[in-house]
Amino acid sequence: MDVGVIGVGIMGQNHARVYSELKAVDSVWVYDLNEAAAKNIADKNSAECAGSMDELLKSVDAVSLCVPTPYHCSTAKEVIRAGVNVLIEKPICLTSAEAEELIQMIPEDLTVGVGHIERFNPIISEIKEIIKDPLYVEIKRHNPASARVTGSSVVEDLMIHDIDIVFHSLFENGCEYKMESLCTFDVCGALFQFEKTPVYLSASRKSSKKIRMIHIEEEEFTIQGDFMSQEVYVYRKPEHYHVEEQRYVQENIIEKVMVGKVEPLKTELNTFIDCVKTGEPFPVTPEQAMKNVKICESITKQSL
Repeated sequence: MDVGVIGVGIMGQNHARVYSELKAVDSVWVYDLNEAAAKNIADKNSAECAGSMDELLKSVDAVSLCVPTPYHCSTAKEVIRAGVNVLIEKPICLTSAEAEELIQMIPEDLTVGVGHIERFNPIISEIKEIIKDPLYVEIKRHNPASARVTGSSVVEDLMIHDIDIVFHSLFENGCEYKMESLCTFDVCGALFQFEKTPVYLSASRKSSKKIRMIHIEEEEFTIQGDFMSQEVYVYRKPEHYHVEEQRYVQENIIEKVMVGKVEPLKTELNTFIDCVKTGEPFPVTPEQAMKNVKICESITKQSL
């Protein structure tokens, strides 16, 4: 299969690198308005550099769309009109209105997915196997300041990853929810209530430490996972407690879950290629991605 990457910013560079490593890929093409940058990335990955969008779209079976978010809708429309399967980096579009417009023009025989990469982090599938009846869920996604992000608030930039996980992995049965949020442009906290389960998401671009953590409490155990190290621990309550030198002591039983560590992007792109070949829907559908954007909009509307 021949694949292409449109846009060679940081994510586009990663897509080009991973595609060049996949056995299912025959050739990789890249295109960017910055011809020198595209040529540089093509040379690094033994890829072909297209001189135009038209040349790239005529040369490939599928593309990753990695342009800046404001251009997602217009560029995706061009790809879809050309009849080329496409994986759109998150978010699907700048607004839910754009996403709805884009979805309406997707033909049934075309594979269109959205790159919410944390859905493919191996800790998520492991945690889904463990949880039974969560009483409390908390996810932290905190970053140091970065010059890479311009224009998007921390909600669309970072928190959207965890919105996707909560609504389409942990609580995927369409539960009704309530939501309260408090945000600035770079820091946000959002509290959701799914029936009896509070879910707290926090995101920041002002942290001095990079944090990617998920914490889930149940009656009999607590789960903690780290998205970066891809480690999951289960803390189970002991059968008894004791007092030592007038101090209350609880010695938890700690289990380390065996996680098959992989690069999530490699899993995501392999899955995309498989879906293009089989015609199966990509796990992150445009409709799910549009819902993620709508939730982001409700958070920012309430807070900013």
